[in-house]
Amino acid sequence: MKIYTRHGDKGETGLLGGKRVRKNDARIEAYGTVDELNAHLGLLRDRVSDNSTVSRIQEIQSILFLMGSHLAIDPKEGSSFNLPNWPEQMTAHLEQDIDKMTAELPELRNFILPGGDSSASHCHIARCVCRRAERAVVALSTDDDVCLRSIEYLNRLSDYLFTLSRYLTKMNKGQEILWNP
Repeated sequence: MKIYTRHGDKGETGLLGGKRVRKNDARIEAYGTVDELNAHLGLLRDRVSDNSTVSRIQEIQSILFLMGSHLAIDPKEGSSFNLPNWPEQMTAHLEQDIDKMTAELPELRNFILPGGDSSASHCHIARCVCRRAERAVVALSTDDDVCLRSIEYLNRLSDYLFTLSRYLTKMNKGQEILWNP
């Protein structure tokens, strides 16, 4: 099978289920940004040495792949794809990790500049893409049906990535730079 189909050469692509839409459609923007986030998390995963963090990032990537699949289906059209349901504890896992990392970090009383060390910088980039993905899914939800759990998850994921950036800075003996207006 060839990787190219030429079906998108005129600016259209197919959703799961077969419906054709323009490549700048809000649904394509939403799941494309989720896919971009997933790629950034792969880069971050490759920079982290802690096995539990690597496992959590892989879990997050799987959830984002599932999210993208759900977003790639037009709810008005339906689909013959039998996609898995959302994992029940997906947001709770992030919250537990945030709480665990926060307990080991100094209290944050100022804004910090993105950075600290290279893995923390990758976290900050992923966090920014996560916020963009969240905005894209919210924008899609104004005109179309979207599972609200995906918005909740992306919101919590950006918090997780911020906290993880601080945690990795500490673990890697980096330095948080406080914003000085």
